[in-house]
Amino acid sequence: MSYRNIKPDELNARLNEIRLIDVRSTAEAAQGIIEGAEVIPLHTVPMRVDEFRDQRDVVLYCHSGARSAQACQFLAAQGIDNLYNLDGGILVWAGAGFPLVPKS
Repeated sequence: MSYRNIKPDELNARLNEIRLIDVRSTAEAAQGIIEGAEVIPLHTVPMRVDEFRDQRDVVLYCHSGARSAQACQFLAAQGIDNLYNLDGGILVWAGAGFPLVPKS
């Protein structure tokens, strides 16, 4: 079991068909998220593993891609295989010109 990296342009094209998870802290997410993202801080992921057993692909992201890669590795070890890590995190997403929205 493993995960794959996804680039911002590919993620943008698939936003309506995937489940998007922001693993940053709630304080970080309050500064803006990718539209449609659910905020599940990294430290809570182990307690919520069953929520990731979805048939849809799941894309996780954080600030730079390191914490979301950790979450992907952990979830893959739990037998979840439809995982993607946003390569470079929200920094690369925003740097590519894609928008952030206020966390609702």
